[in-house]
Amino acid sequence: MAEPARVLFVEDDNSLRRVAEYNLQKAGYAVSVASDGLEGWIAFQRDGADLVVTDLAMQKLDGNELLRRIKAASPDTEVIIITAFGTVDRAVEAMKAGAFDFVTKPFEFDVLRLTIERALERRHLLQENTRLQSELTERFRPEGIVGVSAGMERVFDLIRRVAPTDTNILILGESGTGKELISRAIHYHGRRKNGPFVAVNCGALPRDLIESELFGAQRGAYTGADHDRPGRFERANGGTLFLDEITELPKDLQVKLLRALQERQIERLGGREPISVDVRFICASNADIGRMVAESTFRRDLYFRINVVTIQVPPLRTRPEDIEPLVRAFLDHYNAGGVALEPAALAALKRHQWPGNVRELENAIERAVVLRQNPERITLGDLPWEISAPDAAPMAPGGAPSEARSMSPGLPDGGIDFFSVEKSFLEEALHKAGGNRSRAARLLGMTRQTLLYRLKKFGIDNQSRSW
Repeated sequence: MAEPARVLFVEDDNSLRRVAEYNLQKAGYAVSVASDGLEGWIAFQRDGADLVVTDLAMQKLDGNELLRRIKAASPDTEVIIITAFGTVDRAVEAMKAGAFDFVTKPFEFDVLRLTIERALERRHLLQENTRLQSELTERFRPEGIVGVSAGMERVFDLIRRVAPTDTNILILGESGTGKELISRAIHYHGRRKNGPFVAVNCGALPRDLIESELFGAQRGAYTGADHDRPGRFERANGGTLFLDEITELPKDLQVKLLRALQERQIERLGGREPISVDVRFICASNADIGRMVAESTFRRDLYFRINVVTIQVPPLRTRPEDIEPLVRAFLDHYNAGGVALEPAALAALKRHQWPGNVRELENAIERAVVLRQNPERITLGDLPWEISAPDAAPMAPGGAPSEARSMSPGLPDGGIDFFSVEKSFLEEALHKAGGNRSRAARLLGMTRQTLLYRLKKFGIDNQSRSW
């Protein structure tokens, strides 16, 4: 059960003070009282308070001075002023100095109670916002991006150095390496952390919607535009705009983006008046942007504008020392922090080439957590087949498993129906094992649980019950 809010009531009228103490205690508050401003200040220093109600005109220390001291000591403590009708102008000045509201004498206690409730609700919302902001900052701190390799240490160093600035950043790396996570870490460690972080995947937006999504649209700009519509630039005002897959942006819009970067102004689709935007730009791409510039498929002037500082994120296959700490982080994330990882499973994870990078690793660990046979450990058989199978292991420079080339049946020039091939292997293994699923799993080099999963995937499960 939550503790009652602590209310300090400061009033030099003895009768009003006693009545207020009674009514506020009856309303469920933990109440302390003081007979003048100085006594109230001493009480606040000693015991604190969630909210202070104070008279304005008092001896020794008036309400305005008490308000000033309380706000200096505890900015999130709300203060309500009590004032006589003739001093309302002083109460208004108190609100400009940070008071939540004022009530005039004489007042109904229901009015005071409702004012207190509103003040405490605002205090709660401000505290919740501060807490969430702190969580975001903690979540996206550079130390929260897992990696112990030299390549990732260079990334962390750049994040710390560029975060306090407004410099344009270009993040390069393969899909799944965590480019957006890095951009968020930069945002939440910069001076704009209290502003919005708006992410846009330029490659995911339909061609005919990109311009209105980025720059907004004026009423009447197109059929159905019955009101002004702000775009992502305006939504990111005061914060950070993250443009992922920037190389997917059509060349005509690259010109408009370049102007926005240079002038810090945009024009909505169908609009004529420029709109100023205060935005930090972070862009990212998984393409060879230098080659695209050389081939004139990406504007050179835009490239130089976004490429003030480049952060190159290394692919996971080049930093096997990061595999184990990443796995531990994902196990914690999926509430399996106490689950052991068998050496054979870790070895398979380290020799896999990870074309999907960290995103693929996370998916593999989530699957292993869900399908593991033993609640206390993850084994080789709990991992996806392409990771656990022997012929999925050491990769040759050409991209094919080096040890598996001699045992591979070969791929016809015309290609194959892989779905049918895998299904036929499952059925043949069951047939050779006489319907014994554990034996069939061993023939295929997988665990029984993995076999059952694949039988269900191919709809073989019900067909094989008589075997």
